[in-house]
Amino acid sequence: MNTGAVILSIVLASVFLGAGGAKLAGSKPTNEAAAHLGVPRGLDLTIGALEVAAAVGLIVGFWVGWLGVAASVGLVLMMIGAVRFHLRAGDSVQKFSPPAALGVLAAINAVLLIA
Repeated sequence: MNTGAVILSIVLASVFLGAGGAKLAGSKPTNEAAAHLGVPRGLDLTIGALEVAAAVGLIVGFWVGWLGVAASVGLVLMMIGAVRFHLRAGDSVQKFSPPAALGVLAAINAVLLIA
């Protein structure tokens, strides 16, 4: 595994562990964001659990390579969904660029992990 993939996996795992944990904890900002996007609480909890699972998968992927790739691909798919929810809500580029950028980074990570 190359250094870039290790660093990117750690960064992505940190970001999604925090984001998923906040959703699972029901923090006020994540609840407000979900409400703005029209995401029901049950779906928000599912997304939070998937984000935490992906973070764990990225770290375990250091030893079980395919798991890191699967976690990265899962994050790409979730970030596509996030961008779609932002577009549906009529948000500006400023609002949906973070999930778009994270999706691109997850895609790059998947490629690095395969290579």
